[in-house]
Amino acid sequence: MTDSVQGRALAAGAVDGAEEVELRHRSLWLDVWHQFRSHKGAMAGVGVFAFIVLAVLLGPYIHDIDPQYLDYRSKNQGMSLAHPMGTDNLGRDMFAQVLAGGRTSLAVGVTAMALSLSLGTLVGVISGFFARLDGVLMRLTDLFLALPILPLLLVIIMLFRDTLRSLFGPEIGIFILIVFVIGITSWMQTARIVRGEVLAIKEREFVLAARSIGTRSHRMIFRHIFPNVLSPIMVSATLGVAAAIITESALSFLGLGFPSDFPTWGRLLFDGVPFLNINPARVIWPGLAISLTVLSVNYIGDGLRDALDPRIRGR
Repeated sequence: MTDSVQGRALAAGAVDGAEEVELRHRSLWLDVWHQFRSHKGAMAGVGVFAFIVLAVLLGPYIHDIDPQYLDYRSKNQGMSLAHPMGTDNLGRDMFAQVLAGGRTSLAVGVTAMALSLSLGTLVGVISGFFARLDGVLMRLTDLFLALPILPLLLVIIMLFRDTLRSLFGPEIGIFILIVFVIGITSWMQTARIVRGEVLAIKEREFVLAARSIGTRSHRMIFRHIFPNVLSPIMVSATLGVAAAIITESALSFLGLGFPSDFPTWGRLLFDGVPFLNINPARVIWPGLAISLTVLSVNYIGDGLRDALDPRIRGR
């Protein structure tokens, strides 16, 4: 009996020791993943967004109809096996156009987000770390925040659209212009968030210790400052994709985006409005694609924000 009790005690001690080792070696990103996984909205957002991305990337290989193929005998048709989302007034397959438009809209969203995030992070880190540049950079940020964004976008596009079209072609030129315009008009919020984080982190003990031993500024930024501001940057990245998709859709809806033979979700909405009474599906499907994409990305951003918050993660 005594040996049995001692055996159970040893086993319990081994289990407690294993749990202690596991807790000791548990990484930060494992905690983040556990907290993110517990956010039901974020996981639903990941599922919906992954489905949309796979659909627009792999869908054309399954539904291999050319989105620009004209079939006048099948114009303005409803949903069918041959045309799951119907056809437009020229007989083009709406499903193929939504898939093609999704590739363009997502490419614009991700690329514009990368440009905006890079510029905002650069301004925020420099402004927060170097006090002598803080005033100038923050006043520049305030100036951009005070500008009316939509009129500014329209003016820039009207001024440079023809030039870029002649240099790079109608599709690539407009893509570069749209990405550039969205990127340089949406970096301000990221810059303010990153600046606030840098101001707090640069007073921490490990940064003061690095400064006391003569570590150069650029080394402190890349080794100590930047890794500790990745959390707000990742959240801004998810929200930036959604904002860029909405902005591109608005520009295309106003007729200032891509040409009509280069579909995006916003362009499909713009082309479908005159036929809303005849064929409402022309507006419903691209609008639904935009709504689901933006909603799923926003839920992912909410989940990341909660998962990266140490107060919530340690609850």
